Amino acid sequence: MDVAVDGDRIVAVGPDLDHAGEVVDLAGGMLAPGFVDAHVHAVQGGLERVRCDLSGVKEDRVAYLETVRDYADTHPDRPWILGGGWSMAVFPGGTPTAADLDTAISGRPAFLPNRDHHGAWLNTAALRRAGIDRHTPDPRDGRIERDAAGEPTGTLHEGAMRLVTEVLPRTHDEEYDGALLEGQRFLHSLGVTGWQDAIVGSYAGMDDPGPIYWRAARRGDLTAYVVGALWWERNRGIEQLAELRRRRDELTHGRFRATSVKVMQDGVAENGTAAMLEPYLDKCGHATDNRGHSFVDAAALSRTVAALDQDGFQIHVHAIGDRAVRETLDAFAGLDGLDRRTDLRHHLAHLQIVHPDDVARFADLGIAANLQTLWACREPEMIELTLPFIGEERGRQQYPFGDLHRAGTRLVAGSDWPVSTPDPLLAMHTAVNRTAYGMDGPAGNDPFLPEQSIDLQTAFAAYTSGSAWINHRDDAGVVRPGAVADLVVLDRDPFAGSVDEIGSTKVVSTWVDGVKVHG
Repeated sequence: MDVAVDGDRIVAVGPDLDHAGEVVDLAGGMLAPGFVDAHVHAVQGGLERVRCDLSGVKEDRVAYLETVRDYADTHPDRPWILGGGWSMAVFPGGTPTAADLDTAISGRPAFLPNRDHHGAWLNTAALRRAGIDRHTPDPRDGRIERDAAGEPTGTLHEGAMRLVTEVLPRTHDEEYDGALLEGQRFLHSLGVTGWQDAIVGSYAGMDDPGPIYWRAARRGDLTAYVVGALWWERNRGIEQLAELRRRRDELTHGRFRATSVKVMQDGVAENGTAAMLEPYLDKCGHATDNRGHSFVDAAALSRTVAALDQDGFQIHVHAIGDRAVRETLDAFAGLDGLDRRTDLRHHLAHLQIVHPDDVARFADLGIAANLQTLWACREPEMIELTLPFIGEERGRQQYPFGDLHRAGTRLVAGSDWPVSTPDPLLAMHTAVNRTAYGMDGPAGNDPFLPEQSIDLQTAFAAYTSGSAWINHRDDAGVVRPGAVADLVVLDRDPFAGSVDEIGSTKVVSTWVDGVKVHG
């Protein structure tokens, strides 16, 4: 089968087409629509790649400390050691200590968010620079990890990170611009032709990436098509709507559109901040008094959703725990009867724990499920930091992709990079097999709730036409006449072999609007 491209469009698909221009021989590979990542942080991911990047390091305490030490030694001019990407499962309770980090770097402050960016590892110098001590209260939306005497031990959770980010040195525009280009280069190398940046605002030590995208779009450096989800500041209310409208108008240019709004409704299960209907358990299996955090209370969330919908914003919600999912669906249900805007394509991301009573509500309400399928495996953080503290019943309700699909939910997919790799083929492997490709132990060999798997065709569609749809690019994510020529060439056809080898598929080249951007 041949595909003919003229300019930025596919003009014909069929056998034995005339070859009037450049011919690209697939050499036994497969041509597919370009992948679209519906939930990613490209500037943050690119910045970590050029800083002290722990995401690709062996998940081992000694390896982390050696990497930090080597980075500090080779960057003596940096006033702070910045970067991140460590796994919580490496450390007891998921909480590394300042004393440990001091062995690698003690003379300069270090601030290293973990790979999910809901917590950070600090050394003693950073704690002192931020003025954090036993007398510092926990913020409403976060927690300072402490020892028995109340002294901070070196890990900050959620909103507590702001205590340090407020004193970090400014990152200059040149470094941010380079970070976006590095992030874009990396995503293109994995076949990604467009994405939705899930936080366009200041968060966790990162400045607002909106101006970075705007500059790249103005210069013509933005080769991907990107939607920005403007950050909803959870400590404010609907008075921020006028500012969001202004930013939507000012930032939208060329291939960047700031037309979505991101609401972070809760935290993550590993540190007990995901919002749950029932309490977390302690190490002995007994109920605690912790049900996690709803960062926006339910009544305020309903007002927020209604106001954003009326203003024509797409709404993109982070919801990990079953209470966060229910509160968000309840807020969308409250739109019924209102003079609501149509075709905004609202979506919930992550969906780690969904109560069975809420599964069918996605399709009923017309809300898309934004899946990070790579997380649905028996990785160490699942085994050590999640399952013991949520119990058996909730453990069976995790990442119910199969149930959502069978209930008629529209599925889209993303990576949440730099939380996890942005490789769509590795994510599809896990979606189908419920194991992690190339990993040893339970993650790679023991399928996690295999009844919740989805077939490869469904996973592929979520990462192409589904995510293109969520970004309102209905002429992308497909190979057909009239569609945009956003394409990826793979070295093999993942549909032709065993599902056990989906993750071995590699990208040969990537094309946006008919122009090669990788390969």
